[in-house]
Amino acid sequence: MLRSCLTAGGSGATLPALGVAGCSEGSGDKAVNETYEVTYEVTGKSVDSITFHDGGGTATAPNLATVDKPVAPWKKKVTLRGIMPAAVSPVALDGAADLTRKVIYKGKVIKEATGEAAMAGGCVAVSPIAGR
Repeated sequence: MLRSCLTAGGSGATLPALGVAGCSEGSGDKAVNETYEVTYEVTGKSVDSITFHDGGGTATAPNLATVDKPVAPWKKKVTLRGIMPAAVSPVALDGAADLTRKVIYKGKVIKEATGEAAMAGGCVAVSPIAGR
């Protein structure tokens, strides 16, 4: 099931989050409890804000954090859990064509978008441990 999470701070951006039926946070299920680390990277001339899954919350209801007026290039390393997707969404009122965003896992880019696609719905990468 796919659902959208609205950001705090009134930016109007949304990030999709995966909802999983049948998983219990306390079940000991490896797909829910195992952690993994990603690095978010956002570049562009004028980035107004960046919203991202910060590792808090649960796999099915991830916490969102927002950075207003970040200095580009911007990087953030976070530890996520289980099936929680890595997600980053930059907002640029001017200069969206120059935006690039990446999700990096173990030194490899697992999701990337440039230009207008970097803003459209955010950058969401499926958890690399979800399919194990």
